[in-house]
Amino acid sequence: MQKHVEFTYNGKTLRGMMHLPHGIHGKVPMVAIFHGFTGNKMEPHFIFVKLSRQLEKVGIASVRFDFYGSGESDGDFSEMTFSGELEDARQIIKFIKNEPVTDVENIGILGLSMGGAVAGVIASELKEEIKALALWAPAFNMPELILEQSKSADEKMLGMLEREGIIDIGGLALSKEFIDDLIKLNIFEFSKGYDKPVLIVHGTEDAAVKYEVSDKILEEVYRGNAKRITIEGADHTFNKLEWEKKAIEESINFFKENLKG
Repeated sequence: MQKHVEFTYNGKTLRGMMHLPHGIHGKVPMVAIFHGFTGNKMEPHFIFVKLSRQLEKVGIASVRFDFYGSGESDGDFSEMTFSGELEDARQIIKFIKNEPVTDVENIGILGLSMGGAVAGVIASELKEEIKALALWAPAFNMPELILEQSKSADEKMLGMLEREGIIDIGGLALSKEFIDDLIKLNIFEFSKGYDKPVLIVHGTEDAAVKYEVSDKILEEVYRGNAKRITIEGADHTFNKLEWEKKAIEESINFFKENLKG
């Protein structure tokens, strides 16, 4: 069963979907699913919808919210910052904990790309509350990526940033505030300290977040409590049926094992 959910904090309304296992009695484990940069609560080829529906089948609930400025939530994309998404994520976990159906001893997070970076930081902050963490192509290197892109930006783009405080990325207005906020952060450092089970799913041909980034995450951040599932040939968002199937199945098995209903 799925239903529309929303909540408001500081005048901002976030909108999403909640998925609940059929015929539940009592409380169930719950997973918060965080979308990526320029993404939304469905993500490419509806992979998040498919994930939530598969979680339903194994008795695990989930929520998929659009972050502020994305999808159907309030705000414009130009108002989005990484720090803002961190606060959205904190409020989403608070929302989950207040849901009567949630087994608060069994809350998990799954994040894709920049949503994975958000998930890493939040899991570290709330490590006593988050039982399991799954990261798909986690963009812990977002600050470095933004710096590289800023250096290689053409004069027209830099001029627009200087004049208007935004740059046009495929019809979305990315703000100077987003860039200034992000480049001050060390996501690898902020994610350290989470000592519960972690799953990383990463494709070897990911052009957006290089496969080597998850090498660094394994070595420097989690050091023993994480395992990685490598999907040979897969791109950033698992855009083939076989890649998608592998990412979803491995994540379902991970949460089944680590979120005890």
